[in-house]
Amino acid sequence: MPLVDVDAAVGTLRAGGLVGLPTETVYGLAADGLDAAAVRGIFAAKGRPADHPLILHVFEDPDAHGVADQRARTLASAFWPGPLTLVLPRRAHVPLEVTGGQETVAVRAPAHPRAREVLRALGRPLAAPSANRFGRTSPTTAAHVLTEFPDLPVLDGGACDVGVESTIVDLTGPDVHVLRPGGVSSDAIADALRVTLSHAPRTTRAPGTLAAHYAPTTRVVVTDDLTRACAEAEALGLRVGRLPAGNPSDHARRLYAALRALDGRCDLIVAELASPGGLGDAVNDRLRRAAAAFEPR
Repeated sequence: MPLVDVDAAVGTLRAGGLVGLPTETVYGLAADGLDAAAVRGIFAAKGRPADHPLILHVFEDPDAHGVADQRARTLASAFWPGPLTLVLPRRAHVPLEVTGGQETVAVRAPAHPRAREVLRALGRPLAAPSANRFGRTSPTTAAHVLTEFPDLPVLDGGACDVGVESTIVDLTGPDVHVLRPGGVSSDAIADALRVTLSHAPRTTRAPGTLAAHYAPTTRVVVTDDLTRACAEAEALGLRVGRLPAGNPSDHARRLYAALRALDGRCDLIVAELASPGGLGDAVNDRLRRAAAAFEPR
C-alpha cells in the first residue's frame, strides 16, 4: 500500500472503500457507484459540495443506469469506451448522492484497460471524479494522486493518454448540448448524430463545469501572446512560470502535469491558449477555469 493491483482495488471497492483509478482522461477517486455511503465518502475526501454531481463509470451499457435514447446509443457505439460522458435521465436505482440530487445522471465507459478490468471484475458502476481536492488541478499520474491522498490505495496505470477530462453531452432534452469540451470534439459528436448542436443556456448541473475549477495554488493568467505577457509580468518583478502551447493533443496530455510542476515555484503562471478546435477547446476551457479561480468575485 498505497499502490495496489486490480484484485486489491476490487476488494477495497467491494468493502465500501475508495481507490485511485487510472482512466485515459485523468485519475479518478473511485467508489462503488450504487453504494450511497461509499459515494458520500468521495465527497468527504475531496471536500466537494454535495450538490455537485459525479460521473458514473460503466463497462459498456448506456441503458443500465440512465434512460438512453437512440442518440445516446449512437454516441456510445461511436465513442465508447472513450472520453465521452452522456447526461441522461436517472434510473431509480442510482443514488441521488451520485447525481447531486438531480434526476439526471452523467455516464461514461472509460477506455483505460486497468479501469475496465476493475469494472468487469466488480460488476458494478463506479462513481469517480478526479482524484484531487475539490477545485484543484486534476491528477494524470499515480504520483499526483498520492500527493493529494497519501494513504489512498492507488492502481497505477501510468500517465493518462488524453490528459483532460471527458466531453460532457446533455441528452436530457430535445436538443444536443455540449456542457464541457473534452477528448471527443463537438464536430465529431455533431457528425455522428447528424445534428447541429445547441448553444442555448442549460440549467443542468454537470461535473467539472463550475466557472472556477482545475486551479493550482499559484495564480494563472491566460494569453494568446506568451512572450508579451511574460515580459509584462517580469517587468513588475514577478517570477513567471511559462506554459507554452503546442500540438493540442500534446498540450492536453501535459497540461495538468505542467501546472503541478510550476505550482508554488513561481509567482505567476502564464499559460498560452491552444489553437481552437478539438482538444484545443478542452485545453482552453480548463485554462480559463483555472484562471477564473483567481478573479475577484
